[in-house]
Amino acid sequence: MTEEAYIKLREFLDNFPVGFPETESGVEMKILKKLFTKEDAETVVLLTPIPQEASRIARQNKMDKDVLEKKLESMAKRGLIFRVVRNGKTYFNASPFMVGIYEYSVNKLDKELAEMYKEYYDTIYQEEIGLSNVPGFKVIPVEETIQSEAVLLPYQKLKESIKEARIISVADCICRKEAILNGEGCDRPIETCLNFGAAAEYYIHRGVGRQITAEEAIKIIEEADKAGLVHAGTNSKHLGNICNCCPCCCVSMKGITQKGMPVRKFMNPIFESIINQDTCSGCGTCIERCPVEAISVENTATVNRERCLGCGLCASVCPEEAITIELRDDREEPFERVLVMGQAIIEGKRKILKDKKNEKDNDLR
Repeated sequence: MTEEAYIKLREFLDNFPVGFPETESGVEMKILKKLFTKEDAETVVLLTPIPQEASRIARQNKMDKDVLEKKLESMAKRGLIFRVVRNGKTYFNASPFMVGIYEYSVNKLDKELAEMYKEYYDTIYQEEIGLSNVPGFKVIPVEETIQSEAVLLPYQKLKESIKEARIISVADCICRKEAILNGEGCDRPIETCLNFGAAAEYYIHRGVGRQITAEEAIKIIEEADKAGLVHAGTNSKHLGNICNCCPCCCVSMKGITQKGMPVRKFMNPIFESIINQDTCSGCGTCIERCPVEAISVENTATVNRERCLGCGLCASVCPEEAITIELRDDREEPFERVLVMGQAIIEGKRKILKDKKNEKDNDLR
């Protein structure tokens, strides 16, 4: 019966927009058993993605409210579910594997778990993340690199959005921490995972992230920029988090940099790099700076806009100031809410899987 609890949990997690698919090796089951007890596994599936009070969850499942609430608090503290407090009331909801349980495990990450995560990612999860062709992240350059005449919406102003945040936390980047444990990491800054609002409260409550001021967060962004990290947040207009991603460790960016997968499977490039051919000296500084090898130089530099993230990293180091970051004319606006994005991912996956099935059926005829 123990195995059945984990099978039900795997199936439950697989119903999220970015799911938790099964593998032949069963590494996903090993991950669940490393993170969840049998009782944890049986409890998670009682929750929904929508926050609910423990009293309601208990009533729906004919359980003792106090016993269940104590269990949910423990699970939230261990990063297995999400917890939020509003108007003095505590709410709990189930979290997807990513973004969620994976990131929440940053402080319990050891070599064994890091190896499991890498195997799962390399085997099937990279494909799962990009399957829908709906990017889960948007790229936001710092304002200093953006064309000065550009009229920006609030969600396009990174530093301004940070200053308006109600509460902010910072935690270690699990992607770089995992890569280091697997002997593949880089030496870029690691305490760079920024969360805002309810997400920040959750990280602080668990002791995984520490509370910081807007000024400290902006300094982290500026240091990350100097280190060549890409600023990426959830692909919605709400500021919930900012990852500062490197091309060698980031779960999403590795699909682009190591497998040559399309940028838009993972990242929504709202901006693009524009190079002034009259002032570019062809020095090549931008080539070394670009995290996705979108720039080439003959006499002067040119940009492959299909690969360009619009991250602004090239513009910030150009000695001739020949590069500006501009809004794409053909940009896809971020979703109004995360829930709307989730629905789009589900619909995208359904279409892709349906097309694959039709193609397979046609081949069999």
